[in-house]
Amino acid sequence: MAEQKKEKRKFTKKLLHKYRMVVLNEDTFEERFSFRLTRLNVFVAAGLSAILLIALTTVLIAFTPLREYIPGYSSPELKERAAALAYKTDSLQNVIRVNDQYLHSIKSALTGEFDPGSLSRDSIPNDGRMEVEYEDVAPSRADSILRNQVAQEDKYNILPTATENLNFSLVAPVKGTISETYNIKEKHYAVDVVVTKNLPVKSVADGRVIFAEWTAETGYVMIIEHSYGLISVYKHNASLTKSQGEVVRAGEVIATAGSTGEFSTGPHLHFELWNEGNPVDPTEYIDFN
Repeated sequence: MAEQKKEKRKFTKKLLHKYRMVVLNEDTFEERFSFRLTRLNVFVAAGLSAILLIALTTVLIAFTPLREYIPGYSSPELKERAAALAYKTDSLQNVIRVNDQYLHSIKSALTGEFDPGSLSRDSIPNDGRMEVEYEDVAPSRADSILRNQVAQEDKYNILPTATENLNFSLVAPVKGTISETYNIKEKHYAVDVVVTKNLPVKSVADGRVIFAEWTAETGYVMIIEHSYGLISVYKHNASLTKSQGEVVRAGEVIATAGSTGEFSTGPHLHFELWNEGNPVDPTEYIDFN
């Protein structure tokens, strides 16, 4: 026990033992300055210096732009750019989804594949629009009569109703006898019109050519996009006089009739009419005779 106390006093004495640090001129050995210190003072000074250095480093990292040069920290500009790119990515995904739906409609027009049962209110994308809840209200007798009258007037109208005068009408692409009519049950979403070979095929309305290529099954195919969501399709042509991207006018010659493609059974025009991605019977709007 006495030995431990002796060692403790010896350790304390070492800590508090005073030393003098002198700075001399190397040439003249003249004393420049000196100061007294102890081991305890050295330890305290070293500890305080370490704490101050850590605090200063923390302040530089947290509150100055120098933190951008430290691995693991990102700049505010980089965060803003990342957020902007995320918004652009989301917008591009919406654009791609809309384009995919558009291309699917074009593919359906080309291949004749269309499932009426696939159309439902739930299948229409919301696109982030607000859902509106409608309350069922029984219509009055006068309202029912008016609705029935409007329905009869617009029964065969595929064009939108507007108060202004619309300069838009459909002309017959060709004149001839219909060999096969529109039949949605048999998935024949077109009319086949018997024509002579190389008969001029005309555009049914003003529009832009969105497809003009050769296909193995239906030969030379022309697809034109018109106003009000209308698309017209012309198949089994002998040749095409317009190319993709060109603007055409109603009644303008766009192709010559023929019998090209594996599915053709003779010179005729396979004509389809689509409204907002849904096939419609062309004979209800165009007189082919």
